[in-house]
Amino acid sequence: MMKLKIKKICFNHSFIFFLFCNIFSLLFLKIDISIISPLICLLLILVIGVSHGSLDHVKGKKLLKRFNINNISIFYFTYLLLAISITILWILFPATSLIIFLIVASYHFGKEDTQFLLDEKSFVNQLLLFFKGALIVLAPLFFHFDETIFIFKLLLIQNESFYSSMTFIESNRLLSIGIFISTLSSIFLFLKKFEYRNFAIFLDFFSIIIINFYFSPLIAFTIYFCFLHSIRHSISLMIELDHENIKNGLFIFIKKALPLTILTAIFFLIGMYFLNKNYSFDSSILKLIFIGLASLTFPHILLEYLIEKNEK
Repeated sequence: MMKLKIKKICFNHSFIFFLFCNIFSLLFLKIDISIISPLICLLLILVIGVSHGSLDHVKGKKLLKRFNINNISIFYFTYLLLAISITILWILFPATSLIIFLIVASYHFGKEDTQFLLDEKSFVNQLLLFFKGALIVLAPLFFHFDETIFIFKLLLIQNESFYSSMTFIESNRLLSIGIFISTLSSIFLFLKKFEYRNFAIFLDFFSIIIINFYFSPLIAFTIYFCFLHSIRHSISLMIELDHENIKNGLFIFIKKALPLTILTAIFFLIGMYFLNKNYSFDSSILKLIFIGLASLTFPHILLEYLIEKNEK
């Protein structure tokens, strides 16, 4: 029953997001999109985007109980240590860290955005989810290659061989092939155990294409991350908190998510303060968004994996 409710709500969310992307794109033709500054993107990510992982402490407490550990400070210390470690590794090995992050993020986005439609967790399904999620990485490179490369350079990547490889990929139409494979994976997922709610896969696919065609990589990613990925994950959490009354689930979610969201925002602002001493304002924000999200994504995914494994 709860699974059906999640499917119905997520399908409606895909439809609303698709309409939002189309309407917003039409407005883009009439207004100057430059008013959407990196600061606005950062604030949206901190308020809406980060909050979808702000129940990790609740999940962490649940995981610790399985190991008969009652001290929640162990979870906070481990989570924070992992996040700091990822940041340090990024500073030391930026190109390698970026590649690993893009691979992990592709799988994470594909899985989190589509798993409400899948019951079977086979290797083939996981591979299809990876290729589907890869669209989030490939679309900005395909539509705005130079702008995306510029963002990579701002993320401390100075490795010339990395950029030579990216130029080779772009000039040999490997990005087109990647998007084609991602499209095929969406088709396979759509046809597998077909039901009308599977149309959410194509609604999401075309939404991602539309926003990346019209908007810069940063704005497109912000729209996707906040209003599709994060809200979808938050919806599933709200239903888990109260599957009888989603409005009550929303209030519980906000109450439980607020402490970690505020704490994350404080860390981001502290990081902004120090980065702004050595870099421009916009450059500091871009570093904060992508390196900061990478440092949070790895412990978040690891926690989800451990919870899922222990539930089995």
